[in-house]
Amino acid sequence: MADIRYTKTHEYLRRDGAAFYLGITDHAQNQLGDITFVEAPEVGASVAAGKSCCTVESVKAVAEVYAPVPLKITGFNTRLEDSPELVNKDAMGEGWLLSVELDNPADFESLLDQSAYYALEK
Repeated sequence: MADIRYTKTHEYLRRDGAAFYLGITDHAQNQLGDITFVEAPEVGASVAAGKSCCTVESVKAVAEVYAPVPLKITGFNTRLEDSPELVNKDAMGEGWLLSVELDNPADFESLLDQSAYYALEK
């Protein structure tokens, strides 16, 4: 079963078995509006916590997606190349952005759980 953690800047990190997926939350995609392009990052790149690892463009704005913890990019959701609107349709599922490997998998637990994240929106 997948386990999800969140950031205050509206990214999520989903753990599914030994795999990790990074994306933007449903709240973030709602704020951006219609997603028109997702920039594919360099696979294999290491990204420090708090640094940009991807860019999402919409009809309203260009938004940076930040690494919630130190990580290495292992893949990109290539379905977004032809269908960036998947982020709008299913941000927390099929609209994930990157597959990643955490430098320290225990860092996952340091992120916000669902109740702490939703408390931020109130």
